[in-house]
Amino acid sequence: MSVRRRGTAAAALALAAALALTACGGSSDGNGTSAEASTGAGGKKAVAQGGDEFADAAKKTAAMGTDAKPGQWPRTLTHAMGKTEIKARPKRVVVLDVGELDNVVSLGIKPVGLAPTEGSPELPSYLKKDAGTPKNVGTINNLNLEAIAELKPDLILGSQLRAADKYDELSKIAPTVFSLRPGFTWKENYLLNAAALDRTAEAKRKLAAYQAEAKALGEKLGADKPTVSMVRFMPDGVIRLYAGASFIGTILKDAGIPRPKNQQVNDLATEISAENIDQADGDYIFTGVYGNPKATDKSKAQGNPLWKNLAAVKAGHAYDVPDETWYLGLGVTAAHEVLADLEERLTR
Repeated sequence: MSVRRRGTAAAALALAAALALTACGGSSDGNGTSAEASTGAGGKKAVAQGGDEFADAAKKTAAMGTDAKPGQWPRTLTHAMGKTEIKARPKRVVVLDVGELDNVVSLGIKPVGLAPTEGSPELPSYLKKDAGTPKNVGTINNLNLEAIAELKPDLILGSQLRAADKYDELSKIAPTVFSLRPGFTWKENYLLNAAALDRTAEAKRKLAAYQAEAKALGEKLGADKPTVSMVRFMPDGVIRLYAGASFIGTILKDAGIPRPKNQQVNDLATEISAENIDQADGDYIFTGVYGNPKATDKSKAQGNPLWKNLAAVKAGHAYDVPDETWYLGLGVTAAHEVLADLEERLTR
């Protein structure tokens, strides 16, 4: 059973504060949530974010951006924390999450600073060729403000969910533009970041190319598409079944690929344990791992006879996938990588 938070704006701020504490023992994934969840029926849990909040977040995110014309500076952006003026085209950009990294790199920008996730502290391999050598400025949940200031940025890109409590300090360093949250609003976040860089037209072209690729994959799979189950092994025994309001959920929806019934919900994910891994079944199962696999219950779950009896496992249709693109990528480059992986696996 899904849990609905009361008061969307207050919830976003509260979550940002909670996420700031995850470095002290919690875990946070690339879709912008901690491991917080509520117990539901049948031993299943729903990640504590719900459909009403997601719908409101999408509406708010779509209203962000700028009315500035191409090449117009200064320009003022409306974003999750208010309005920010950017006086000239940014040349030194700091990104506070992997989604922003993917966004700016796809637009030809090599950021000077990056805050990676705790689960993947290195520069993502799929972006290394084009990302340059950004300096580490802490992690998404533990920013190093001094390191950011030393880079003398002229633009900082992040999200309210990750760093609302640091916004005022960051704004004193450089113009700071925040999306509401990472995850299922990744396309709108991309356009917001592009507006700050005066690269909106390029971002729209890249999104159109992604949409065309997703549509083509759906058409290639035909009318009788297989169901796809998304399973991610998290630290401390948490196992997530990713649902519609997630990065991967949007990609599967865009390609018209159906999900098992227990993943057809407007939430980020539901949570199960290794003991009821049979709830993860689908025609195909794609598994990711956040951080060190030894810190998760992946071995325990996949050693369970229930796992071995799943239809997808018996058919040889259970695959490990790169966590850095399927779950942590949160941008158009990662989305293309995911579509390529889906086509390879689903059209064999």
